[in-house]
Amino acid sequence: MANAALEHVSDAEARRGMLFVWIAVIIFASANSIVLLLFDVGAQYPVDGWRNPISFCNVLFAGNVCACLTMIAVYRKEWTRENLSKITKSDWASLIFLAIITGALVPSLMFLALTNSTVTNTILVGRIEPLILIALSIFMLREKPDFWPTLGAVVCFGGVALTFFLESAGSGFAIGKGELQAAAAAAFTSLATVIAKVRLKNISLGIFTVVRTGLGAIIFFWVTVYLLTFEHFIDLTSPLLWQLMVIYGAVIVVGGQYCWFYGIKRAKTSEVSLASSFTPIAGVAFAFVLLGEVPSSAVLIGGVVIVLGIMVGQFPNLKGTGQAVRKITARYLVEREREANFKGV
Repeated sequence: MANAALEHVSDAEARRGMLFVWIAVIIFASANSIVLLLFDVGAQYPVDGWRNPISFCNVLFAGNVCACLTMIAVYRKEWTRENLSKITKSDWASLIFLAIITGALVPSLMFLALTNSTVTNTILVGRIEPLILIALSIFMLREKPDFWPTLGAVVCFGGVALTFFLESAGSGFAIGKGELQAAAAAAFTSLATVIAKVRLKNISLGIFTVVRTGLGAIIFFWVTVYLLTFEHFIDLTSPLLWQLMVIYGAVIVVGGQYCWFYGIKRAKTSEVSLASSFTPIAGVAFAFVLLGEVPSSAVLIGGVVIVLGIMVGQFPNLKGTGQAVRKITARYLVEREREANFKGV
């Protein structure tokens, strides 16, 4: 289990925590579809008759800014001289590296995947992440994999492969840029989790979240300006953008993150993992309801196999074991975030 400080939590508090976890899971599951809805709204109100102010670059940067301001307000008390003195130079290097991966690279890849593929395909491809994580843990950490999670990851991977095989056999479908970008996001997420297991032992949650979101926004901004010129942020001051960001930031960023942090501090670890496993199922449902993405027969067949894999991987958690977590560390957060997938920032 993750390295978290454990204390007794009352049954009522644990149930409340579990409720907040489920709310967060639902919010995160809707993030993919809501992002595309925002793009569509922006397209209806172009700037100068042709520029969409709700662009990929603007939403990702503004979303990270909203998240960073929220984290500063929530975790300002953790930025003490004592906490900062515990962080070594190598810890700072690891923190910066993880901030680049989880704060800039992975969200960028997910946003690109959403613009180049469907929400459903992006979610399905993301299910290869558990198997990548297990492989990296074996080769990089020399960990012995647990039987049930490994079997579940293999079954999920088989479901993804079956989906795209049936799609290609039926309609000549080929894996495109969006699917490859989603797969790359899954691989980098797994790498970040492995690094976090080793390098985030002395870093508090508040310091990690603020550095990740803030540095992620800064790096994304300057890399985009360097590679694609400043014109991609020319509409960053658009009133429509920030009006929608207030809603997006309040519901997805602030509401989702608050419910997630509150819930995983109080709910049982096994229950958090079990609830998070339903994120891809809920994500496909939101894509159908909000975007009208009707799953093909191949997606339905592969989806059944993926759900079976999720159930197999969660088999140990069905027994209801696990302790309630009162204090969460940066390392614990990264491991739990991996289960909940994309969070809109």
